Order: sequence, then structure tokens, then C-alpha cells
Amino acid sequence: MSLPALNLAIVGLGNVGTGVARILTEHPERIVRRAGRPVAIKKAVVRDLTKPRDVQLPAGVLTADLDSVIKDPEITVAVELMGGLHPAREVVLALLAAGKDVVTANKALLHEYGDEIFAAAREHGRTIAFEAAVAGGIPIIAAVGQSMSANQIVGLQAILNGTSNYILSEMLLHQKSYQSALSQAQALGYAEADPSLDVNGTDAAQKLGILVQLAFGTKVPTAAFHVSGIDKLEQTDIQQATALGYAIKLLATAKLVDGKLQMSVRPTLVRKDRPLAQTHGPFNAVLLDGDVVGSVWYSGRGAGQLPTASAVTADIIDLAIGRAQLTFKQLDLWGESSAVPVLPESETYSRYFMRLIVEDRPHVMADVTDILGRNNISLSSVIQPEAPEVEATAGVAQVVPLIIMTHRATTGQIASADAELAKLSTVRPGRVLLAVAD
Repeated sequence: MSLPALNLAIVGLGNVGTGVARILTEHPERIVRRAGRPVAIKKAVVRDLTKPRDVQLPAGVLTADLDSVIKDPEITVAVELMGGLHPAREVVLALLAAGKDVVTANKALLHEYGDEIFAAAREHGRTIAFEAAVAGGIPIIAAVGQSMSANQIVGLQAILNGTSNYILSEMLLHQKSYQSALSQAQALGYAEADPSLDVNGTDAAQKLGILVQLAFGTKVPTAAFHVSGIDKLEQTDIQQATALGYAIKLLATAKLVDGKLQMSVRPTLVRKDRPLAQTHGPFNAVLLDGDVVGSVWYSGRGAGQLPTASAVTADIIDLAIGRAQLTFKQLDLWGESSAVPVLPESETYSRYFMRLIVEDRPHVMADVTDILGRNNISLSSVIQPEAPEVEATAGVAQVVPLIIMTHRATTGQIASADAELAKLSTVRPGRVLLAVAD
């Protein structure tokens, strides 16, 4: 006997919402085959009913009335694709209170209000499904929460922002400036008109926070770990890293160090022969290390209409067959019983790449290395490209780049040394300090 149709509402019919609607309406046989029953879009809540839509929906489906969803007992699943924090938080809580299971791709909402939303879902006996909130079409939530459940994850390294990865790829592969690569990303729709959250590391940090909660049982606000972006990088940094055998990636990392969690999001040098360094364009990648299985690799498109819509639709199918409900019951996502303490940022460690612009005069190198030495920072290599012999101009000093690779040092040691370097009159503004991946 076939099961009755699962009736759902889509709240927010933007780019991703339209993609979900297209998958459900254009591939009904596939959905029935995978879900065991039809999935019907009963309502699609939008702000502007007159706006043209790139999907054909039956008459009466489009509505601007959220209450028509909340008060309809036949709608059992709501797909929240509004984005942002407000009114998304209030909408999700109202949907849960009305007895609806919720599918969301809203990583900012889960990062900021996940504890409240998950508690509300459990209070009302409902389920939250959120595969699309991290890494778009890559099934990383299922991997961490289900497939790796026999393991304690001991580390992860990930490229979680497709916009930044596209920009860095254009800078590397086509020698474009940061601004030129950003403009192209905006023209192609990979970057918003205001790309701040993508290029300053915030988007990747929110996604890392969700993965860390899954993998380590620890809720970590972005203020508690190092977050920086790619917006200060120059083409010379890409070239110098390449010459040393590395590619620069906006890398999100989390790993256990002596029972504590070390995590960061920052531009990082990755050896060119590693898969993460070879992940180009608007792609995401995640490398997980489990104590039983070892290293596991995931890669795919992390953004865009259809990759994200694919993950949302997979959650809908999981709800239709009951798999998402079973997983959610076992998922102590925001519980404190298994929480791992976070290592203070000043105590985290890494190797570092340093680019300084210094005056080409005697004793400058000695001053720089003296500061590093007094901060217990050991040097792996020092490179100063040969400067051309030119006649000195009165009052104007010639400047040259100074590239330093360090051995492992703590963030606190690096920060202390950087503060001293900033006071040297022979070191010009615009210092670049980048971590180097293990």
C-alpha cells in the first residue's frame, strides 16, 4: 500500500528555493522512487507575488501569507530558505511550535541560534534537517553525523567558501589581482554585491562552527577562535607561496591537541601536491580524520542553486522515509556531556609564512631576526630577492620584500613579534602573516 503524499511548504522562493521547487516538480517519478511516496509543494511563501519565477507552480501555491502554512495541519514539512537571522529565527520557531518538521540551509541561523532551535524541535517532537547548511551539495553533515559515527573525529581541514576559493584560484591560475578576481566572481554570481561575509572568513567560520558541534560536541562562537579572510592578499603573496611549493587557500581547521580543540579560519599555505591545494574554482572540499577509519575526503560544488537544492531535497526525502527523524533523535548536537574544551587562540600553534616590506639597508635583517628570536620563533628559511643596484636618492630608501618561513610557533608568539615589527621604522606597513598547514 502506497503512503500518502508528504505535503510541504517552501518559505522563501529565491535562488535555492526555486531550485528545490524545480527538482520536486520536474522529477516526480524519481522523488516517489526514493521517498516511497509523492512529495507535494502545497504552499510557497514569497514577499512579492508579482515577481516572475523560474518555475511553474500550480495556481494557489504561491502566497504571501505565512499563517496559511502555520495553520494548515496537512503541511507537515516546511523548508526555510529565507536566509539571515531575522525573521528566520522567529519563523522557524513558529513552524516547529505548529508541528512542522523543518529543513534549512541557513548556516548563520544554526550557528547563532542552534541551541534554541534544536531545543524547541525536541520540545515539540519535531526534526531539524540541515545538510545544505554546510558545503552545499557535499553530504558532509551526513558524513560527520552518521557515516563517521564509529569514529572520534580527531581533525578536519576544509575549504568551505566557494567564493573565496574561486578568487584565490583566479589569482593563482590566471595571475589576476584580488580586486579583478573578485569582480569576475561577482559578474558570474559567485559573489554578492557586498562580498564581506565570504572574503573576510565569517561564512566559513559559521560553517566550521556547525561541523565542530557535530564532530566534537562543542559550541564555539566565532569570537573564540582566529578568523581572517583573503581580502588583504596580493598577487605577490600567491607568487611567493607558489615559488615555495604551496598554494594559498582559505582553510577552516579543527583538531584535537592534548584533549583540547584547536580551530581557525584563515588563509593558509597548503603544499601543492595535496588535494586541498588542487581544489579550484567555486568548489568546496573537506578532509576528515577519524581515529578508526583514518583520512576521508569529500569534494564538490559548495554553492549555487542546484548543488544546494540537491542537499535540501535529500533532506526532504530523508524526512519522507523517516531516516532524518531517527538520526535527529540520536544527535546530541548541542549537548554538553561530550563537549571538548577549546584551546585559547594565543596558545594555538602553526608554522608561518611572513612577508615584510623592508628598507634595503644594513642591519635591517638583524633587527627583524632579533625580534623573532626574542619571541622564541625559530626560522626555517629567509628569502630576500636580489634588489637592483641603483643610486640612492636623498631621503628615499629603496624597499624590498623579505620572505620568512618559521618553524612552529604559537599565535601569541607571532602576535607579540608582529607588534614589535610594526614599531621598526625600517619595516613598512602591509605585513602579511599566513599559517602553513601541517
